[in-house]
Amino acid sequence: MKTDLTDTTSSKINKALVLGRRAIGTPAVGMVLTLVIVTDEENAYDALKAANDASREHPSRTLVVIKRASRSPRDRAKARLDAEVRLGADASTGETVVLRLYGEVADHAQSVVLPLLLPDAPVVVWWPVNSPADPANDPLGALAQRRVTDTYAAEQPIHELTGRADTYTPGDTDLAWTRITPWRSMLAAALDQVVCEVTSAEVEGEEFNPSVELLAMWLADRLKVPVRRSTSQGPGLTSVRMESDNGPIVLDRPDGSLATLSIEGQPNRAVALKRRDTAELIAEELRRLDPDDTYASALRFGLARLDEEAKVTAPKEPAPAAAETEAAPAPAPKKAPAKKAAAK
Repeated sequence: MKTDLTDTTSSKINKALVLGRRAIGTPAVGMVLTLVIVTDEENAYDALKAANDASREHPSRTLVVIKRASRSPRDRAKARLDAEVRLGADASTGETVVLRLYGEVADHAQSVVLPLLLPDAPVVVWWPVNSPADPANDPLGALAQRRVTDTYAAEQPIHELTGRADTYTPGDTDLAWTRITPWRSMLAAALDQVVCEVTSAEVEGEEFNPSVELLAMWLADRLKVPVRRSTSQGPGLTSVRMESDNGPIVLDRPDGSLATLSIEGQPNRAVALKRRDTAELIAEELRRLDPDDTYASALRFGLARLDEEAKVTAPKEPAPAAAETEAAPAPAPKKAPAKKAAAK
């Protein structure tokens, strides 16, 4: 069931939600949280599809906030709110409200969203793209217990990752971190199988991938060992190698789907380690709404410290052979043979 509202208000949207639930025969509110998606028109469809898929596990009221740019100064001065209310089969197992903000109202999105939040329910704000520099101090982020960003979608992912460390507030998280959950689980399980001391590690993945940096920082933070990063063609993370006093431990995934776990003295094992879609990532984040202390610790370890330790422990290139400073003495010229005395 869809209801379109043009030039509307938050109270009219709430009324449309109540009437819609009665029309489909479910007057009670069975949602467990409110998910606020802040995006643009280009990425709204994919973000909403992922949220609808995740709502099968976490029934929620999804509010999609789209700030529309006005073309003329006259349009920018006029504030307007359009809404699309979706219930029933059009909203999977939850409720969906697509909000399009025009003019000055776009600068006050929190005033539109606040009356639509479910009472006494957690609030999660997700920025699929164009996340603010400080999510916790963003007007919409301040309404939430959990704030989800994605540094992989940024124009400069590594620079964005550094900014996340500078502005981290409990409740912040990153889908680049969520993507490495299976890697962290598999590596931790591998270390539980052997008694050894890890001395160094290497993480390999595609260039400018923040998940590579986060996994390297996590290993360095938890194992207290130097971690190097190397570049591959991807997709995503491709390999992790840990050197230990009991031999190397390698988790290699060249194709983005099936990985091979190699432990010294044990047969190689194939493990499923496929790349997950956005719906699975969001569903995982909605399972836990408390601060992620492990993410905070890895993020605060810092890229600068990771680079510094990698430089100190990097194998040094052999020095070029020293050039001879003195020229070798020229060989003495051979004496010409003495002429034989002429026969008398």
